[in-house]
Amino acid sequence: MLNRRHIRVKVMQSIYAMHQHQSDNLDKEEKFLFQSIENTQNLYLLLLSVLIEIKKKETEYIDLASKKHLATQEERQPNLKFINNQILVLLSESESLETALDDNKINNWKLNDDIILALIDSVKESELYQNYMEKSTTSFEEDKFFIIDLYTEVIAPSDRLYDYLEDYKLTWVDDLPGINTLIIKQIKQLKSEKDTLIVPKVYKDEDDKDFVKNLFRRTVLNEVELSKEYIDKTPNWDVERIAEIDTIILKMAICELLKFPSIPTKVTINEYLEIAKEYSTPKSSIFINGILDNLVKEFNRDGKLNKAGRGLL
Repeated sequence: MLNRRHIRVKVMQSIYAMHQHQSDNLDKEEKFLFQSIENTQNLYLLLLSVLIEIKKKETEYIDLASKKHLATQEERQPNLKFINNQILVLLSESESLETALDDNKINNWKLNDDIILALIDSVKESELYQNYMEKSTTSFEEDKFFIIDLYTEVIAPSDRLYDYLEDYKLTWVDDLPGINTLIIKQIKQLKSEKDTLIVPKVYKDEDDKDFVKNLFRRTVLNEVELSKEYIDKTPNWDVERIAEIDTIILKMAICELLKFPSIPTKVTINEYLEIAKEYSTPKSSIFINGILDNLVKEFNRDGKLNKAGRGLL
């Protein structure tokens, strides 16, 4: 579920939080870091369950409306195309997803069905929905791409949904883009109504989980040593005014260069430059790139850059 860049961002945020709280309790902060990462799966499940709950609520509404004493002709013979959408049915009947929702106690929408009802209104008001419902026939592919478009254009951009997620767990805000991309990717991969949606693991493998702990601990425990590597190499920058996020990014990058022999140098530099572009000041990536480029040359000259394997420099 999480790639290495996402892991690096999580570690960076945890180190920043430690600095802000002036905390030196490494075990406590590490525990919080792992909880933050584990919670990304809950966000994934919660967002997928939005689609399930929308289908469920609309089904209930159609059923109740058809039983009204003075039901209209349209209510007696409703258009069932939306609730019979093959992707919505597949998600609703997924045992893997149902088990994961139960195991993780994801029942938020039962307590906040007003958000689901608001989303249903937004769905029905959309031109996308109206065009879909006008077609008398459909295929699995059409159903699939309708849900992908609906999720991308109506559900994911919902301010009401975003505000709820932000209030419920602030750390989810940075996770949203990646999780939304994952959900769309998974739906795209479905080929027929017989396919099964598999809930992905939080970590690709144990190496990624170890990477979280090692990057966090090695950076925090060696912050003073790591800062000495760049402190005299910023002649045009006032060290006291360098953005704190930049100093953390630099320490993490230097830590990877020196203490993670299996990670290619170019990968480390590219990853942290992308993180700087997204999370720091406009000039940060230029500053960080200059420092790291000079450090790599120096480490190579001094024999400090001991990368294992071919093509790792």
